[in-house]
Amino acid sequence: MSAPSGHPPHSVAAAFAVACLGIALYAVMDAVMKGLVLAMGAYLALFWRLLAGVVIVFPLYLLSRPALPSRATLRVHFARSAVVAVMAMAFFWGIARVPLGEAIAVSFIAPLIALALAALFLGERVATRSILGSLLGLAGVGVIVAGRLGGSHDGQAVLGMGAVLLSAVFYAVNLVMARHQAQIAGPMEIAAFQYLFILLIFCLPAPFLLTLPPPGHWPALVGAALLAFASLWLLSWAYARAEAQVLLTVEYTAFIWASLMGWWVFAEPLTLPAVAGALLIVAGCLLAIRKQPGSGAAPEAEAVLT
Repeated sequence: MSAPSGHPPHSVAAAFAVACLGIALYAVMDAVMKGLVLAMGAYLALFWRLLAGVVIVFPLYLLSRPALPSRATLRVHFARSAVVAVMAMAFFWGIARVPLGEAIAVSFIAPLIALALAALFLGERVATRSILGSLLGLAGVGVIVAGRLGGSHDGQAVLGMGAVLLSAVFYAVNLVMARHQAQIAGPMEIAAFQYLFILLIFCLPAPFLLTLPPPGHWPALVGAALLAFASLWLLSWAYARAEAQVLLTVEYTAFIWASLMGWWVFAEPLTLPAVAGALLIVAGCLLAIRKQPGSGAAPEAEAVLT
């Protein structure tokens, strides 16, 4: 494992460890959010967690005395926020109906969908290994879905898996949009306006859906917001100190943490189809986005506050 230019090997090891911690915290946040969704529904859980996030993140952004983004940049922030809003709603609605480990495994298909979207809309060339990787990933999703349909399930579980797949599609769109957004704004500005704009979008149905959460849920809501922000900060720190190709495998440890949290908190069993499907999807991702020999380009990674 070689260090990227300008960073010694020990900094790469530190970045790897910090990235592992960031992914673990994100899995804990997913478990907290699943409990909140089960208690009050996806809309209320997301709305109040987003409000807590705005209260935490936006003052930190303002303390940096930033220049006001241009109107064109604000349009990009809003467009991506709209995509993330749908993605988050679908994901958290879905994980209330399917095991966490299965949901995270299915979400791994997003980078492969992003490759197809980049080829379609950005004109990027699709290598043979990317096509093979996508087929492997689709096979993995098929194994997980077949295991879910073939075991004990109900209509809600099937809808939940569909929602997670829909979320993966929107996450892939978000990844493609992120490439442009990262060129015109810094991470703190992106996080601050993403929180703000998603909250504004969620305010639209508020007159019909919004109610105050029970006081006992506020610690979990604030905790989820802090966990999401801490995860983003840790992953941003790590990716600034090591190449994405070095840290890429860290993303897939989310399946381990999500499965453990699902088993510990919600007594969700870890099934053989879920493990087999996750392995196929991870193998497909690694094959599809592996850096070509002699190429200086490394795969990109993106953390999103959802």
